[in-house]
Amino acid sequence: MSTLEVVIIAVALAMDAFSVAASVGPRCCPRWGALRMAGSFGGFQAGMPLLGALVGSLFYVYVREFDHWVAFGLLEVVGLHMVVEAVRHWKDGAASSEGASFDPSCGLPLLGLSVATSIDAFGAGMGMRMAGANLWVACPVIGVTAAVLTYVGASLGVRAEQWLGRKAELLGGLVLIGLGVRMLGI
Repeated sequence: MSTLEVVIIAVALAMDAFSVAASVGPRCCPRWGALRMAGSFGGFQAGMPLLGALVGSLFYVYVREFDHWVAFGLLEVVGLHMVVEAVRHWKDGAASSEGASFDPSCGLPLLGLSVATSIDAFGAGMGMRMAGANLWVACPVIGVTAAVLTYVGASLGVRAEQWLGRKAELLGGLVLIGLGVRMLGI
């Protein structure tokens, strides 16, 4: 597998991370949220292909039947939470997201989003192993690509919020719900 093919795979795998980061970026801590997401998403994106290659041939047979449901569920939970928070803030008359308690770049939401955006990398690791890719080179390339695109996505999401205001939170939640539905292949 050539370097160009690895880079193309890395960019393709990072598209979900980019989209999710753009959706939740406005809800994250302004100073560190994008960096936490970039580190976590990048780390998971780098580790999942390696995990997929190492144990996937045995484990994937059992997981492939429901892996998309796991990604769907994780994205739906975070997306619905964002929609509920947006509606609650509108009802309360809150004019800004300052003081909002839900930060998806921390704790369990970050873990759930990291897993949801990297499940496809698990299967890609199996495929790359079968194609003869050097996973010790490919995995860091995938991780760094995901981290960079995550950071860019989160930054763009924050800029979109400045333009859209509170509607950005609602839109971000709806995008996550849509990404979750897309995971089901509907």
